[in-house]
Amino acid sequence: MVRGKTQMKRIENETSRQVTFSKRRNGLLKKAFELSVLCDAEVALMVFSTRGKLYEFSSSSINKTVERYQKKVKDLSHNTNGIQENTQHVMEGDISMAKKIEHLEVSKRMLLGEGLGTCCINDLQQLEKQLERSLNKIRAKKSQLFKEKIEKLREEEKCLLDENRRLQEQCKIEKQQSLSKQDLELVGEIRSEEEVETELFIGPPERRS
Repeated sequence: MVRGKTQMKRIENETSRQVTFSKRRNGLLKKAFELSVLCDAEVALMVFSTRGKLYEFSSSSINKTVERYQKKVKDLSHNTNGIQENTQHVMEGDISMAKKIEHLEVSKRMLLGEGLGTCCINDLQQLEKQLERSLNKIRAKKSQLFKEKIEKLREEEKCLLDENRRLQEQCKIEKQQSLSKQDLELVGEIRSEEEVETELFIGPPERRS
C-alpha cells in the first residue's frame, strides 16, 4: 500500500498529535546523533512538547554549545554593524564623488564656452581670469619647449661642425702623406738615373787587363 503524503498543518486530534510528536521526536534525535557521529559535527537539539516537557540531545555539552552559539551570534551582529557602517561610508563617498564629477563637468562645459546662460557678470569675469591664467601657463610651457628644442639643435650643429673639421683635417693629412710618398718615389728615380754607368770614351780604346 502506498503511503500518502502528510499534509503540513496542525493535527487537530490530540491523541494522533501526541503519537506523531513521539515518533518524529525520536526520529529527529536519532538523526541528530547520526549527524554528530558521521560528520564529527557539534550538534545540540532541544525540543519542548506542548505540555512544556524538555527533550534534548548534545554531542558534547549543551551549555557549551549554547554559549558558542550566543558568541557566534554576537560576533555576526558586530560584523553586520561594521558592514553597515562601511556601506554607509561608501554610499556617502559615492554621493560626494558624483557631486564632484558633476561640478567638473559643468566647469568643463563653461571653459568650452557652453552652458553660460545662467552665469552672471562675476562668474564670467572669474571664468575669463581662469582662462587667461591657463593661457599664460600654456604659452610659458610652449616657450620652454621651443627653447629646449633650439638648445638641442645648437648642440647637434656644434657636433656636426666638430665632425666636419675632424674630417677636413684627416683629409688634409692623408693628402700630405700621399704627396710625400710621390716625392720619395721621384727622388728614388732620379738617384737611380745618376748611378747608371756609361761606356763612352774619347780617343782610342785603352787596353784593359
